[in-house]
Amino acid sequence: MSDLLDRPVAVREDDRLDLAAIVAWLAGRVPGASGTPRVLQYPGGASNLTYLLEWPDLRLVLRRPPFGTKARSAHDMGREVRFLRAMEGRIPVPRVVAHCPDPEVAAGEFYLMEKLDGIILRRDIPRSLGLDESATRALCERVLDLLAALHGIDVEAEGLDHLGRGGGYTRRQIDGWSRRYRAALTPDAQDGESVMAWLDQHCPDDVATTVIHGDFRFDNVVLDPANPQRIIGVLDWEMATLGDPLMDLGNSLAYWVQADDDAFLRAMRRQPTDAPGMLTRAQVWEHYGRQSGRDTTRTTFYEVYGLFRLAVILQQIWYRYHHGQTTNPAFSTFGPAAAYLIGRCSLVLAEGSSR
Repeated sequence: MSDLLDRPVAVREDDRLDLAAIVAWLAGRVPGASGTPRVLQYPGGASNLTYLLEWPDLRLVLRRPPFGTKARSAHDMGREVRFLRAMEGRIPVPRVVAHCPDPEVAAGEFYLMEKLDGIILRRDIPRSLGLDESATRALCERVLDLLAALHGIDVEAEGLDHLGRGGGYTRRQIDGWSRRYRAALTPDAQDGESVMAWLDQHCPDDVATTVIHGDFRFDNVVLDPANPQRIIGVLDWEMATLGDPLMDLGNSLAYWVQADDDAFLRAMRRQPTDAPGMLTRAQVWEHYGRQSGRDTTRTTFYEVYGLFRLAVILQQIWYRYHHGQTTNPAFSTFGPAAAYLIGRCSLVLAEGSSR
């Protein structure tokens, strides 16, 4: 299975770390992190930057925000660290080794965590995993069950109240993402006003206040190479907080491309949710409803919210690319993708008007 492990590559020129400053800060804080490490970069993802640092007897993963101008509330390293530490023993997560909250040390806040040697599924399921349709469905359900388990953590009983603002999450999200979208508009963007108005007018009360991941996807789940049905880690807690669990699932389903979707959406696919055995979006809602005990019969608001939020995220990155704050070629299609997602929101509204 070693050929299936996630492989880092050479660091992009735009993303080079101030390695001397990081090494100096680590001295005396992390045993084994002495001297200059070999540094590689994980190419996946479009938000925070992720690197592998290798010393003779130690391998750590470093996370930091992207370089350049960023949305004020985005790329919160402290949030990731708080949630990773809070989830230890509750949800499989990598252990945080060190956290530097001072952005002046190395031109940005950063933290280091243990390196998990595991499989991350991206666009397609490798044939060498040997997952037939039945096994694929079992894995799909296992991943969804983990999300339901996360949402089932008793926040008050577990003493996790400090991790978020609690009630009113749904309204804050609609107001916040609408504000961010307007702030990230470029001349080629869809104005999105009709979608934002609909979300504003149809915003429901929170169904519950739970721990939510904010970006729960297959490519943030690490599988055991010896048993791909076993989840050994959940990554990327940048957007985690306390909030409405159905909003969290709506976020996840914005990435959930199924086999009968249109060509543009299939081209955007970044996880193998169209593989034989994977649940459709409708089946995901049904399965999650059974596992969580929550009513998932009226889903249009959450689906539109998830698509709109993803459009905002892409538009924010496109704004940086458009203004030359990043030259990463992976971002060159984010403008058209954001515009497509705004249009898809309207399509879902038309299809789900009776739901």
